[in-house]
Amino acid sequence: MNTLRLYVKSIGMLIRCQLQYPSSFFMQTLAQLVMEGGEMMVVILIVDRFERLAEWSGSNLYFFFGMMSVSFYLTELFGRGITGDFPSMVRTGRLDTFLVRPRGILTQVLCGGTDPRRITCIAVGVAALIMGSRLSEVVWTPLKALVLAESIAMSCLLILGLFMIEGIFSIYSVKSVELANAITYGGRSACQYPIDIYPVPLRALFTVVAPFALTMHVPASWILGKPLYGWPDWTAFVTPLSGALVFAIMTGLFHLALRHYRSTGS
Repeated sequence: MNTLRLYVKSIGMLIRCQLQYPSSFFMQTLAQLVMEGGEMMVVILIVDRFERLAEWSGSNLYFFFGMMSVSFYLTELFGRGITGDFPSMVRTGRLDTFLVRPRGILTQVLCGGTDPRRITCIAVGVAALIMGSRLSEVVWTPLKALVLAESIAMSCLLILGLFMIEGIFSIYSVKSVELANAITYGGRSACQYPIDIYPVPLRALFTVVAPFALTMHVPASWILGKPLYGWPDWTAFVTPLSGALVFAIMTGLFHLALRHYRSTGS
């Protein structure tokens, strides 16, 4: 609980710091809204051009897009220390200062960055979720709401774990790792749409390696009344836990990689 209080206090301080320049914050936040709104427009154009995408209606696409946007940008909002700042910490030597502090490295890294500009992207995702659920005529029950919350939470852990890949490799190499970006940002772009519209290799990638299909698409399809792959209903409650598993594995690998970190001597 003490670690959680420290994290909340640190993120609050970082947000207040960024709000000290309201004009800059407003313009950058507006830019984020335009960018995410542009991606939403792509989905709208696809829905306008094609009535169905495989077995999925246009309203279903809004729902999938909304779940991915909310999950991904929540992670970037609260996990910016890992998602964007850690490789630069290694290159500039700032990570050295974390080694002499009493808290764990991962805790300090997570407390070291946030990106409140993403709030507009989350708002677009929430709007898409509401639109998709209404047009798809989803009958909400407490159980479906619980599955949605579990899916988003576990998807955030999955995304955070995948971002650790770049952090792990940055300890061994100062160069950026495009493979990590292909899985994270590429996964975000690809998995905004139902996974079963893709060829088998991509399905395998996003089901086994970066399991967005398990954390997000299986529960989403159950909520929409179209179970993915024809799997039984209980899988919608179990498969999202793969996100926590990936996060746990990557956390272990992250701490293992830190043993090989070579200080800059600063």
